[in-house]
Amino acid sequence: HPGAGGSRSPGPRALSAGAVRPRHAGRRAAAEDGAAEEQEGCCRLYPGHIPTSPLQKALLAAGSAAMALYDPYRHDMVAVLGETTGCLVLPNLRDKMKHDPEGYRILRERPRIRLSTLDVNRLRGLPDGTLGREYTRFLEDNKVSPDTRMPAKFVDDEELAYVIQRYREVHDLMHTLLGMPTNMLGEVVVKWFEAIQTGLPMCVLGAAFGPVRLNARKLRLLTTELIPWAIQSGRNANCILNIYYERRWEQTVESLREEIGIFPPP
Repeated sequence: HPGAGGSRSPGPRALSAGAVRPRHAGRRAAAEDGAAEEQEGCCRLYPGHIPTSPLQKALLAAGSAAMALYDPYRHDMVAVLGETTGCLVLPNLRDKMKHDPEGYRILRERPRIRLSTLDVNRLRGLPDGTLGREYTRFLEDNKVSPDTRMPAKFVDDEELAYVIQRYREVHDLMHTLLGMPTNMLGEVVVKWFEAIQTGLPMCVLGAAFGPVRLNARKLRLLTTELIPWAIQSGRNANCILNIYYERRWEQTVESLREEIGIFPPP
């Protein structure tokens, strides 16, 4: 019963409609959000995977290539470039591993080269000349760490993501086997070797454009001695991803070079 000058109270139907409508809307929104998250989760093939379209990959490749050429020590950009341009090459590397007993074992066991998986003190105590001792010496002399290698994000296949991750984590071992430091000259030489070995566009780009930053003396040394040696070794060597390095720490660098097919550094 309305009072004088008062407004009519809302009826039961109005109260019900006003209360139910927001609840339904909230439930619908929550359901839609949940479905979107579930769909996005289904597209993720491994932890950290970021699904991308071909156009997105092309844009990422162009941007990361420009940044990597401007600053070759931007490891994050180099990593993105490797993932977004390696889709045609990675299956070939994976197949090489699958058709080699040691490479197949690596694919099956998925070892990682990280500080958390390395017994650095034990490796440091190995005799001079062994892979483990020379690898830790390389890390210490150049102040680098295996933990700086970026995890794969943009490779749309879980097994291929491991292949490129493995390539990254054995990169410092390539420096050790080739006897190359981490300065620009050393990086270019390693990139020439890796370009021949893997065919990864990122390595080809680094090998082709890296020399522009060298002075005349280093460029002469690179073109007359180091590049021919790196190309010859890259062609002669077995696939570098087919070596279970974690089981070779006690082996001498010299004997491992001979086994792989890497010629002694000039």
